[in-house]
Amino acid sequence: MSANTPVAELSESDAKAELARLAEEIAAHDARYHGEDAPAISDADYDALRVRNRELEERFPNLVRPDSPSKKVGASASSRFPKIRHAVPMLSLDNAFSDEDVEDFIARIRRFLRWPEGDPLAFTAEPKIDGLSLALRYEKGKLVHAVTRGDGTVGEDVTANARTLSDIPVKLQTKTPPDVFEVRGEVYLGKADFAALNAQMEAEGKQAYVNPRNTAAGSLRQLDSTVTASRPLRFFAYAWGEVSALPTDTQMGVVKQLSDWGFTTNEMMGRSEDAAGLIARYRAIEESRPGLDYDIDGVVYKVDSLALQKRLGFVSRSPRWAIAHKFPAEMATTILRDIEIQVGRTGALSPVARLEPVTVGGVVVSNATLHNEDYIVGIGSDGTPIRDGKDLRAGDTVRVYRAGDVIPKVIDVDLGKRPKGSKPYDFPTVCPACGSDAVREIDLKTGRADSVRRCTGGLVCPAQAVERLKHFVSRNAFDIDGFGEKQAEAFYEWGLVKTPADLFTLEERDRGSLTRLKNRDGYGETSAANLFAGIEARRQISLSRFIFALGIRHIGEGNAKLLARHYGAIDALIAAMDVAGEEESEAFKDLIAADGIGKTAARVLVTFFSEPHNREVTDALLSKVTVEEAEQVAGDSPVTGKIVVFTGTLEQMTREEAKAMAERLGCKVSGSVSARTDILVAGEKAGSKLKKAAELGVTTMSEAEWLELVSGS
Repeated sequence: MSANTPVAELSESDAKAELARLAEEIAAHDARYHGEDAPAISDADYDALRVRNRELEERFPNLVRPDSPSKKVGASASSRFPKIRHAVPMLSLDNAFSDEDVEDFIARIRRFLRWPEGDPLAFTAEPKIDGLSLALRYEKGKLVHAVTRGDGTVGEDVTANARTLSDIPVKLQTKTPPDVFEVRGEVYLGKADFAALNAQMEAEGKQAYVNPRNTAAGSLRQLDSTVTASRPLRFFAYAWGEVSALPTDTQMGVVKQLSDWGFTTNEMMGRSEDAAGLIARYRAIEESRPGLDYDIDGVVYKVDSLALQKRLGFVSRSPRWAIAHKFPAEMATTILRDIEIQVGRTGALSPVARLEPVTVGGVVVSNATLHNEDYIVGIGSDGTPIRDGKDLRAGDTVRVYRAGDVIPKVIDVDLGKRPKGSKPYDFPTVCPACGSDAVREIDLKTGRADSVRRCTGGLVCPAQAVERLKHFVSRNAFDIDGFGEKQAEAFYEWGLVKTPADLFTLEERDRGSLTRLKNRDGYGETSAANLFAGIEARRQISLSRFIFALGIRHIGEGNAKLLARHYGAIDALIAAMDVAGEEESEAFKDLIAADGIGKTAARVLVTFFSEPHNREVTDALLSKVTVEEAEQVAGDSPVTGKIVVFTGTLEQMTREEAKAMAERLGCKVSGSVSARTDILVAGEKAGSKLKKAAELGVTTMSEAEWLELVSGS
């Protein structure tokens, strides 16, 4: 696994390790950025780390760490300064990187508020200043504290230094000041002042400063306030924390009041009522960016109504009512030399652009992601254009950028510079790593093909081999004592175990090997013997564990148990899959009749066993192990072996309780009625299943009749 591995391809164990790495790395960068004013990476790269962390947590919510970066803001306050706890936490903002992200942000707010689509909803838009956040507490109109963000809860007391800034009034310009009002904003250093400061440093033979943001942060956090006073620091006010009362009921109105009280506010702040208006302001601010005397790295959007802000509240470390639309990082133009396919650990075929090397944002780039098949091809099988598709071809002139992702992206192609005779790219339909079929699953709800094409080679595909081995020996699969994830990686690298069946010939091969296992790193005679004993103990395994161990997509532990109960034996399962290729076949209908097995899982299961490579590996494994038949329920229940369907609303038990009872009595519970159904138990409001049962002559009974039938069992 690498930091570039797509989140969709990570196993749970890989995700756990990746979240640990990200937590440590982001914390280190937070300390350097907020605590030392010396960032080691660009803002875009830092954003990419946080985006990856968020995506991992969304996919694996059970792995969210106590020290998750998503729960933190900034870094701990320095011990060099007294600490002050913020009465209202200083949170950070979520980021948007595209127009679509902005539209999604507004759509989420409308959904949350149940705000009608046609009704106006006002937002403010203002430049996002690249500086140091500062909170200024005024009591009866007088400045009493100035505190840095710190970790969002506790910051550093820099009051003496803040008093030296001309943009920070020591007293509010009003005859009727509020009892308490905490003004928040950004301390920054203008570009011209930064250039002059560096010129002075060079004239004195001293090292120049790196950038205005770091210099401003370091200047404000001086132990000697005379040093701060010597620096031309500025302050933009744009928000507030604890207040005894607000002067008005809108974001725009409060910022106007801050200006009246003597603060500098940003004149480019404006108001819009839809996504188009906000994006237009974003474009205008972006165009003005080169001419500004201060650094900005995006535009901040906020719901204007303070009442709606209160309703929307917060999520994690961010307000739900605001977002920062970041500017894209530097772009560059280069030549797309080739398109290569990488096969991930879950079988996903990921296209990668091989580029003529080009510098983007200070980094030399020669590879970039191309997302997926549709993004490259650009034209659907019916000849219609695919949204966001680019029709990329080798030899094209393309634009590349780095922002919001760990690896660069190709975002556009100049069709006017396309070489004559270029040919459309044919995305492979077989896996380049193992030659198995590569397919795109169909979403049953939308009817659309999945964006990712995946290898069906599973157990035999070398690109997936290590991941499949890890799954094969996992706790709910073969669970071999002494052979876990680390051993799977090591034994594969040593060439000792390439497929699951290799495990069961390991001891025999070891006896004839020149490099015995007991002589390898981490092993001795006892540990090697224990491993062989652990493998030997698993030569007999239950049917459900065997099915789960095969690592078939969509066939988890629950579905494996369903299949085991439904078919009873591995031979019966494989034989059924051999004749279930057509969805109209009785075998396929019987498969989806197994309660809990949907069409998507059924299709993947049939495809798995129809792939010759998978059959070879499965047959090799079956020649080494014995798969037990599913346990049959003993007793003389009148319904043992019957196929039962429950429909309608049951009054004396839940559907799950009814299903569990039937299975204890030896029934097979199905989710649909067919000619093979023996009994239909109909509760209140039974619908189409009851009608179909009548048409097929299936025995039908009420819930009370069913309970009477099984009462003696």
